[in-house]
Amino acid sequence: MDMQTLGREAKATAHKLAALSTKEKNNALLKIADSLQEALPQILAANALDLEQARANNIPQAMYDRLKLDEKSFLAIVNDMRKVVSLPDPVGEEFDGRVLENGLKLLKRRVPLGVIGVIYEARPNVTVDITSLCLKTGNACILRGGKETINTNIAMTKAIKEGLKKANLPAECVQYITDPDRAYVTELLHMDNYVDMIIPRGGAKLHELCKKESTIPVIIGGFGVGHIFVDKTANLEKSIDIIDNAKTQRPSACNSVDTILVHKDIAQTFIPMLAKRLASKKVAMVCHKGTENLAQVDNATVEIGKDEDFSTEWLSLRLNLTIVDSLDEVLEHMRKYNACHSDAILTDDYQNALRFVNEVDSACAYINTSTRFSDGGQFGLGAEVAISTQKLHARGPMGLTELTSYKWICSSDYLARP
Repeated sequence: MDMQTLGREAKATAHKLAALSTKEKNNALLKIADSLQEALPQILAANALDLEQARANNIPQAMYDRLKLDEKSFLAIVNDMRKVVSLPDPVGEEFDGRVLENGLKLLKRRVPLGVIGVIYEARPNVTVDITSLCLKTGNACILRGGKETINTNIAMTKAIKEGLKKANLPAECVQYITDPDRAYVTELLHMDNYVDMIIPRGGAKLHELCKKESTIPVIIGGFGVGHIFVDKTANLEKSIDIIDNAKTQRPSACNSVDTILVHKDIAQTFIPMLAKRLASKKVAMVCHKGTENLAQVDNATVEIGKDEDFSTEWLSLRLNLTIVDSLDEVLEHMRKYNACHSDAILTDDYQNALRFVNEVDSACAYINTSTRFSDGGQFGLGAEVAISTQKLHARGPMGLTELTSYKWICSSDYLARP
């Protein structure tokens, strides 16, 4: 592949996209959604090839689950694209306007970023999600999915380009790197003359690669060990329901919980109750600080944990279980193990809840709520590009606004600086 040509074409189309009206962008999204739906048989056939290869390569179950498409799940992805049409277009929004004493009028106006490069793994839905959000915000995109999804992504990109043509837009608005050779990832990370932002979606190794190699600004997100602290004042029955949801509703999701911290004053009562529920859901408990003695109920799967397990994003039906003496210990534990994604406190103590959300370093901090809500759709943002765990520009689920920058617009009655 000629990456320089690909980048040059993306940059050229980005200028055209930036000038489109909201109506034109929405029309393109609807045309693409129709093309994707029409290509359903071909896309599912391509996905079957990827699944067959995945089984042959014995990929982890969490990755297999993310890769798999069926008619229902694919149509849900397409419908998410149609929902983006109804979302407000942030491009052109004006804010922070004011007039200085000298008569200089100032305001900020939202503008597209330009060209966005997204590197992701076994997540075919990302191909559609990124296309939706980038087009709505007037950005071109260069996509590079994992080798596990190569057939699915190529089939979807073909349908996307057909939709762009039907909308009288250049097919180069959405570029896909069809060769899985990692050398092209490295080259993409150095194309700062064409690409304005890199967004990696995948495991810790991918994020580290992008941070070390990229000459382009990188939005870090997606990876993070999720924690839930059960305070001594928590409603125990409701807490079990929350933990069940946070772990089992979709174990392979990045916002599923990985570590449960239980206050010592309720451990004797709560842990057997929790273990019984988790055993019924086939969740393995990786136990610390003697919790294995309390978790031995029914047919519970109990393992003795190691310190490094606290740094593990399980992405499966496994979680750490430990006992803590205080909220101070919880906050220290979370700082030590780099809690940065989605973390919760279950408590009826207002002061503890307030202190938790003020002091944790998480992109999304929850009170008496499942961590599974960390999602663009659940937050009312539509589809998301990623869940950012950094602190610059964007944090948490990244929707439309996070794919824009702004420019200062300055005007006056022929004012010159004295």
